[in-house]
Amino acid sequence: MTEMILPALTLALVGAFAGILAGLLGVGGGIVLVPAFFYLFSAAGYGSDDLMQICLATSLATIVVTSARSVMAHNRKGAVDWQILKDWAFGIMIGAVFGVLTVAQLRTQTLQIIFGVLVMVIAAYMLLGKSSWRVGDRMPQGPVKYVLSWLTGFISVLLGIGGGSIGVPVMTLHGVPIHRAVATAAGFGGLIAAPSALLFLFTPAEGAPPYTVGSVNIPAFVIVIAMTILTAPVGAALAHRTEPARLKKIFALFLALVALNMLRKTLF
Repeated sequence: MTEMILPALTLALVGAFAGILAGLLGVGGGIVLVPAFFYLFSAAGYGSDDLMQICLATSLATIVVTSARSVMAHNRKGAVDWQILKDWAFGIMIGAVFGVLTVAQLRTQTLQIIFGVLVMVIAAYMLLGKSSWRVGDRMPQGPVKYVLSWLTGFISVLLGIGGGSIGVPVMTLHGVPIHRAVATAAGFGGLIAAPSALLFLFTPAEGAPPYTVGSVNIPAFVIVIAMTILTAPVGAALAHRTEPARLKKIFALFLALVALNMLRKTLF
């Protein structure tokens, strides 16, 4: 029992922080949860080739709940663009399904490298990009919409995140204000996480920690959810009190720190 207290408290703190990030940055908290799960499970002796799959799956399962909570909080402020969510839903969900099928075929080290490299690219864009950058004045339609929505779902599952890391840059580049992009990206999380988590429940993982169903670790899921439910509205409230430029820098710095640490653990 004593040995379980510290990991449980750590997960509770991580869950609280992830909930704030979900509301503040629209990232679903996965950007923190994936490496946190990885380090905790590794320290507990669960270092199988499927460990990253378990971390990604458990993170996505929590995003089902945190996304819904965050969207409701943002919607009360009228910030969610429901038309974008409706237009992008199909492509995002199909991309997420393909993401699960891909993750099931990759080993932990490969997924770690993918995580670190892609998140670093996203962080560099958010840190160096300028608010004046535009590729269009409105969200893309037709084939471009389906390609981008598919990629949003696919890449997000590879990273175990809720879509904000992809969706926020895509929306801001097409003229969507940062606060509206963050709020709407929180909705991307549910579209990505719901089908992904369901499929991962039926995707077995070797060397999984106790009480893991498919690839989703239930104790980690429960502890994190208990905290994120409480803290996601706090993050959403902070988002609407923060200047867009500052919000973008916070977003980028968190992404860069997580990516660099994951690459360090993998390559060195």
